[in-house]
Amino acid sequence: MWLLAAVLTAVCFGINNTLFKWSTRHSMSKQHIQLYFYLVAFIMMVSYGWMNEVLHPSLVSVCLGALVGICNATGNLQMSIAFEKGPASLTAPLIAVNAIFPVLAAGIVFGEHIPLLHWLGILCMLCSVAVIQYTPNEKGNHEYIPWLGHIGVAIISFGAVGVLMKVCSTLGIGSLDVLTAMYGGGSLYLLLRYGKEKGQKQEFRLGATIALFSVIGFSCYFYALNEGIATIVFPVVSLNCLVVVMTGCYIFKEKLKAYQIVGIVTALFGLILTKL
Repeated sequence: MWLLAAVLTAVCFGINNTLFKWSTRHSMSKQHIQLYFYLVAFIMMVSYGWMNEVLHPSLVSVCLGALVGICNATGNLQMSIAFEKGPASLTAPLIAVNAIFPVLAAGIVFGEHIPLLHWLGILCMLCSVAVIQYTPNEKGNHEYIPWLGHIGVAIISFGAVGVLMKVCSTLGIGSLDVLTAMYGGGSLYLLLRYGKEKGQKQEFRLGATIALFSVIGFSCYFYALNEGIATIVFPVVSLNCLVVVMTGCYIFKEKLKAYQIVGIVTALFGLILTKL
């Protein structure tokens, strides 16, 4: 069941990343979408916890959950900017490499055994980064360096989310407490940054849709970490890039060069190795 939960997490995250990419094509405000997404998700979690009397926040759960929310919001914003500066079918697989950080943390910090196949998978993902980033005849492309910079921040932010989720799981903190604090902390962070700007109804509807998939995805994510093996869960969740790659190629009509296809295949092969 925990492996199925991890796969469902990947599907939900992939759908949300696709929606973020779609919003950039329609000139929507990524800041407003993020704000509405967090606010709606926070209301959903608080309402559920209050009606069922299962919400028991503590100082630790609030602090860790809020930190997860801030890191996740930062990662989403940076990913949205990267989508604007480069193709989704390359941006998504690169950001998926963030799985390296929680996988290493699970082995080094939390004492999970990392088999040789997992290490080979990590090496494949690192090599794929170099291959996918290779862009001949792009010296005059002023968007390339900023694109890589936003991707780098997104990788670190999402990697931190995975590590912090594992910390919460190890400490035995309830998923509802963590997720409520996560959406609450993210909402406060985004309100302080973008709360004064006026949004559109379409942005609210899209943010609410993303909130639904996020709540489902993170609930499954937490369950998978509690019941399964983190070194397998993290790479499986990173397979959400497959959804974005498919939509980038077929819906957004983006084209990949031969060496970029090789890089994507190598990345996916590495992700598969880390879950064997």
